Amino acid sequence: MINKSEIKDHTQVVASCGTHVGVVDHLDDQDRIKLAKSDPEAGGKHHFIPLAWVDKVEDNKVILNKNSKEVFAGWQEA
Repeated sequence: MINKSEIKDHTQVVASCGTHVGVVDHLDDQDRIKLAKSDPEAGGKHHFIPLAWVDKVEDNKVILNKNSKEVFAGWQEA
């Protein structure tokens, strides 16, 4: 289980395969991360990913337990 306090705004989010998938806008509610719509991967829209997808936070990156295809298929649009 990750410590939510380690997830900071504007931190890069990376899939398990190493692909950049977004940047943290902020924690939304208690169980998901809102990704910034200004990131090129976002296509101008906010997306949400569940905290359950976070594997770890290290080297100033949020690293997910899903690969990029799974992330892009499963994230929710705002």
